[in-house]
Amino acid sequence: MTLPSGESIPVLGQGTWGWGEDPGRRGDEVAALHAGLELGMTLVDTAEMYADGGAEEVVGEALAGRRDEAFVVSKVLPSHASRSGTIAACERSLKRLGTDRIDLYLLHWQGRYPLEDTVAAFHQLVEDGKIRYWGVSNFDHRALAELQDVPGSSGLATDQVLYNLSRRGPEYDLLPWCADHQLPVMAYSPIEQGRILDDTTLNDVAARHSVSPAAAALAWVLRRDSLCTIPKASSPQHVRDNATALDVQLTREDLDALDRAFPPPSGPRPLEML
Repeated sequence: MTLPSGESIPVLGQGTWGWGEDPGRRGDEVAALHAGLELGMTLVDTAEMYADGGAEEVVGEALAGRRDEAFVVSKVLPSHASRSGTIAACERSLKRLGTDRIDLYLLHWQGRYPLEDTVAAFHQLVEDGKIRYWGVSNFDHRALAELQDVPGSSGLATDQVLYNLSRRGPEYDLLPWCADHQLPVMAYSPIEQGRILDDTTLNDVAARHSVSPAAAALAWVLRRDSLCTIPKASSPQHVRDNATALDVQLTREDLDALDRAFPPPSGPRPLEML
C-alpha cells in the first residue's frame, strides 16, 4: 500500500492488541513478530493503550537489533492528546519501544482536545524526528472532513478503522470518501477477533482455496485497493497461516457467497469500534 508520501508499506502486517498482558506469553509474542518479519510482514501496529504500554515493550524487545526492518505504528490516547500531552505520550512510547522514532503515529480516536492541538503536536514531533508520519484511527468520514479544515491536515497519512466481513459499514460512505481523497485505510480486527471463523460460508470458501477460514477472511479484506490490515497472531504458526492470505485470489463466486452470508450495507451506519 502506498502512503501519501509515496512510501510503500506491506498490505499485511501484524497487530499487537492483547500483547504484553501475560508474561507467560511474552516469548511466543516475540517469536510471532520475528516470524512475521521473516515473511515480509514488517508493518507492526501497537498503541500506548495496549496493556498500558506492555505491548510496546514487547515490540521493543522483539525489534532489538532489528529496528530498521520494521515500519512501526503506535497511537496516542485521546486523554493524552493535548499539544504537550501528545508530545509527552510519544516520548514515553519511544522509551518503551526502545527506538528513536515511530514511523506512523495515530490519534487513537477523537476526544475532548481540539484537533488543532493534536495536529500541531504531530507536526512538532515530525520536525523533531520523533515520528515520520501521522494519522488517525476510528474517524468516520464526517470527522475526516472536519479534520480537513485543521491547519496542517494535509499531512494526514491514514485512517485506521474496524473493518471485516461482519463490520462492513465503512463500505457505504467512509471507504468511498477515503478513495476520493486518496487516503489509505488500515483495517483492524480483520477476523473480528475470531468470532466469524465458524461461519459455514467462510469455511466453504476457505476449503475451495485450501486455506484456513482466517486466511480467507483476510483475503476478503485485502481485495480492496489502498487498504492494509494488521491481524494479531499469538504464535509463529498463526503468523505463517495469516501470510497464506496473500496467495488467495477470491473468485466472483466466492465474493457473491460471502455477500449473501455477510450482506453489505444498504445505508449509512455509525462507525463501529472495538
